[in-house]
Amino acid sequence: MAIIYEINPPKIPEENTSSDELNALVSKQLLRVSEISNFCDGVHVTDSVLGTKRVSALSMGKLLKKEHPDLQITISLRVRDKDMNLIKNIVQESIEAKLDGILVLQGDPSKENPIDVGLIPSKVVKELNQLGFAEKTNFFLSLPSDPNFEKIHMKITAAPIGFMTQVIHSVQQVQRISNKLKPEGFRIIPCVLLPSVKNESSAKFLELDWSGYKENPAKFIKEIHNITGDVLVTSPNDFAFAKETLKNI
Repeated sequence: MAIIYEINPPKIPEENTSSDELNALVSKQLLRVSEISNFCDGVHVTDSVLGTKRVSALSMGKLLKKEHPDLQITISLRVRDKDMNLIKNIVQESIEAKLDGILVLQGDPSKENPIDVGLIPSKVVKELNQLGFAEKTNFFLSLPSDPNFEKIHMKITAAPIGFMTQVIHSVQQVQRISNKLKPEGFRIIPCVLLPSVKNESSAKFLELDWSGYKENPAKFIKEIHNITGDVLVTSPNDFAFAKETLKNI
C-alpha cells in the first residue's frame, strides 16, 4: 500500500566527467528525494530510460536506502544487455542493501551499445523464483496500460509479486486490470504521468491523453489508489509540480 515517486538517476554527461561533477549530480538527486519523501511512501529508481547512460539504478537505490531506511525503495533491472550471472549478482546486492523490490523489464537499447542478449523478463523472474530469490525480495513485471490478458500468460505464470503498468490515463484502465489480476493475488501498481507543461514532451512521446485528469491530478491519483492500494507517480521534467501534487494528496 503505497504512493511511490519515480526518479531517473542522473545522466552521465560525458566519458570524461569528473567524479566531483558526478557526485554533485547524485547529491542533487538525493536532496530532491529528501524533499519529497515527506509526501510519499516509496521511491522507484529507473534503469537507463531511452538507453541514456545514467548512474546505475542499483547504486542510486543503495544510496537512497542508506539515507532513508524507512522509505520503500525499488529499482528497475534492464535485462536486455545482461546475462543471468550479472542479473543474479545485482539481485543479491539489492537484497543485501535491503531494497524492497525489483522491476524486471526488457529495457531500452543503449545508445552506445544497443546489444540484446535475448533474455525475456518473465523467464528471468521465473528462474530467479526457482533459485529462491523471491523469498528475500519482491519481483515485479511490467504491464501495458490496456493488456490483452490472453497474451500475458507467461508473465502471470512467472509468478511475480505484482505488476507495474505503463502510463495509464483513466480509472477504467486500472479497474479492468485490477478486476482481472488482484483476485489472483497480484499487487497492481498503476503509473501516472503528471500533467504539466514541462511534461508535455513525455506525454506526446507516449501518445498519452491526460485530458481526463489534467485539471485535478491529485484527485485522479487518489481514485487510482483507492482501487489498487498503490500508485506510481512520474514527472520526469517537473519536480516542483510533483512535490506540489504529492503534498496535496
